[in-house]
Amino acid sequence: MNFREDNERLKPLSVFSHSSLTDIVFLLLVFFLLTSSFVTNFGIKVNIPKAESGTPSKTQYITVAITKSKKFYVGGNLVSPGMLASAIRKEYQKNPRSTLVLRADKEAIIDDAVRVMNIAKALNMKVVLATQRANR
Repeated sequence: MNFREDNERLKPLSVFSHSSLTDIVFLLLVFFLLTSSFVTNFGIKVNIPKAESGTPSKTQYITVAITKSKKFYVGGNLVSPGMLASAIRKEYQKNPRSTLVLRADKEAIIDDAVRVMNIAKALNMKVVLATQRANR
């Protein structure tokens, strides 16, 4: 059944509704805002000690992490204790002005931290011990 006359043609729809697109963009924005707060800055679990004051550094740095299970990570990569000095030296040669940031677990053996500091001293590097700001 054709209720229209043959000379009557339908005009194309010239109005586009943006409401569904706006809803999708809004939901994506909310999703990324919520999940971005769960992203950690450093992937190695180290329970660092707390400090009363601190200054954030904007210079380039080499990160050395020491876990309580005596594992060493240089720049996020697991390094054996025998290869620790060469791994730090290799990272230092990439950027000679970098500072060594030591992220030692508060339950790690102090001898391991001193070992890393001695390697940095031999390379004439500045050493910074990473801490968390203490709650007052």
